[in-house]
Amino acid sequence: MSLDIAMPDPPDLSNRGMPRDFEWDDDTLGSEDFYREDLEDLLQSGAWREGFNEWEEYTDLDETQAQAVRDLGLFHAIDFYWDPTEDRLRFDVPEIPDDWQEQDVSVSLDSDDLATIDTALTDLARTVYEVLEDYIEREGIDNDDWAEDRYGSRGE
Repeated sequence: MSLDIAMPDPPDLSNRGMPRDFEWDDDTLGSEDFYREDLEDLLQSGAWREGFNEWEEYTDLDETQAQAVRDLGLFHAIDFYWDPTEDRLRFDVPEIPDDWQEQDVSVSLDSDDLATIDTALTDLARTVYEVLEDYIEREGIDNDDWAEDRYGSRGE
């Protein structure tokens, strides 16, 4: 099934806290840079569009469910970050808020819709993640040169 909705802007990765389910280990404690600004640059330069278009072709999400995702801000809540403990790219998919019914959602959903949305968000994040990995590989970016060689000094 192909979804035909207006593509949302890429997630704003700035000003986010520590990723959910993330724990520092003793070797990397103090390396607090998740390179989100750099990843956001890659998303804005085409990785989001490329991943979203690919995902849109095969998602099971329908227009009503997509509207709920948009209303709840879940497209923008997907998080991408560089994991300094494992020296690799990761993503974090937002959970549908427990109080979603009290929020300004323009459509009504049932439990099947919620399950479909959850799966679709994970698929979207994974698809964009794979595109980001390709961008990183093409650029030859690794943990040693993220900010300095490619993106300028960020005061590290």
